[in-house]
Amino acid sequence: MPITFKNYVKLHKVSLILAVLSFVFYYTFAYHLDRTDFIKLLSLFVALFFFCFKLIQFEKLNFRFLLGVGIIFRLIFLFTEPNLSQDFYRFIWDGNLVSSGVNPYLHTPDELMQNMVSIIPNASELYQGMGSLSARHYSNYPPLNQLIFALAALLGGKSIFGSLFAMRGIIILADIGIFYFGRKLLKNLNRSPHLIFWYFLNPLVIVELTGNLHFEGVMLFFFILAMFLLSINKWKIAAIALACSISIKLVPLLFLPLFFKYFGWKKSVAFYALVGIASVLLFLPFNTPEFIDNYSKTIKLWFSNFEFNSSIYNIAKKIALNFDAKPWEFIIEYGKITPILTIATVGLFTFLPKKYDLNRVLWSMMWVLTIYYFISTTVHPWYPIFLVLLSIFTTYRYAIIWSAAIVLSYFAYSQADFKENLWLLSIEYISVYGYLFYEIVSHNNKK
Repeated sequence: MPITFKNYVKLHKVSLILAVLSFVFYYTFAYHLDRTDFIKLLSLFVALFFFCFKLIQFEKLNFRFLLGVGIIFRLIFLFTEPNLSQDFYRFIWDGNLVSSGVNPYLHTPDELMQNMVSIIPNASELYQGMGSLSARHYSNYPPLNQLIFALAALLGGKSIFGSLFAMRGIIILADIGIFYFGRKLLKNLNRSPHLIFWYFLNPLVIVELTGNLHFEGVMLFFFILAMFLLSINKWKIAAIALACSISIKLVPLLFLPLFFKYFGWKKSVAFYALVGIASVLLFLPFNTPEFIDNYSKTIKLWFSNFEFNSSIYNIAKKIALNFDAKPWEFIIEYGKITPILTIATVGLFTFLPKKYDLNRVLWSMMWVLTIYYFISTTVHPWYPIFLVLLSIFTTYRYAIIWSAAIVLSYFAYSQADFKENLWLLSIEYISVYGYLFYEIVSHNNKK
């Protein structure tokens, strides 16, 4: 055994043990966990967050080591089906439609099972797997996401496993891209490049993106690429990258007004025009007279029909029910207010700050998205991942606390009727709001 290798093992013995333990725990998570076993799920998450914290603490300057273990942890999930989400069935369903030349925005799975089922490989298994809620609604995934689904379906052939393998490969590559451009952006903004590991090694990121195949990672790749391009004054290419991010998930649409003061009047008009043109071109292959109506109906459902892991909404609902409000009526009324509050928040962070460099833009994005999630009726466990990435470009760390505390919302997965435990949600949000309040006070005291 070479002496250099012996010395390396001796110097990094604790970190190597933590990496091996993390490997074992991720393997257990991927291959030996049923989502109904909440105690086991919670125990694995708590342990993995502890290992993540210690690895970054001990090896934050050892980039090759942390990059390597981060990739290895993701590769563990390559040969298994997601165990915390069934969304992948709809991804593969839509991908097969697009690869067959069928517009996924024009027909619900319920409709296709009656008329065009023959064009979809493994149609019955995909239909049963996605569940009745997804099956009765039109697709809500933007066009570039649909094209990625189609690519995965083509690469996977007629195999569900083959499509899963292809999607995981794309998501892993996107995360590596986030690491690469995120680290460069941190350097350009005079921040420590090791902060990128709070995203790259975060267990929620690994489990929900690579493990459960949520495409927030691909959205974030194009987003962070756009921010990096802005940092080197390549704003025209950045506009196209941002349009690609929006065409994976619509969330970055919230941030468009924030560029107004960053660019100034003339350049912001050109920037918005480029984002708009690129977005229209991506939507164009799917555009039909029925598309806009079907797609807008599906998007509206998120504001007025669904509720999960909410904070302010749950409090408001509890108060309203004490005054004899009807739950199904209250969520509709609340859903009408949410977009207004969101627009007001965006306006506030667009025009109030006097200094508006890229650091301030990212800071404003973090607050806009935070407030949006706080007032939302639905906050799935993978949603705060965007906040985790944004937070590393600021001095705030409450998003990392949230990425750990949101594990408590998984309790609903262990219930046959997905009923939430409000006591657990209270613990989650008390920890998040409490740490956020502590950070705000600390920052004010330093001024």
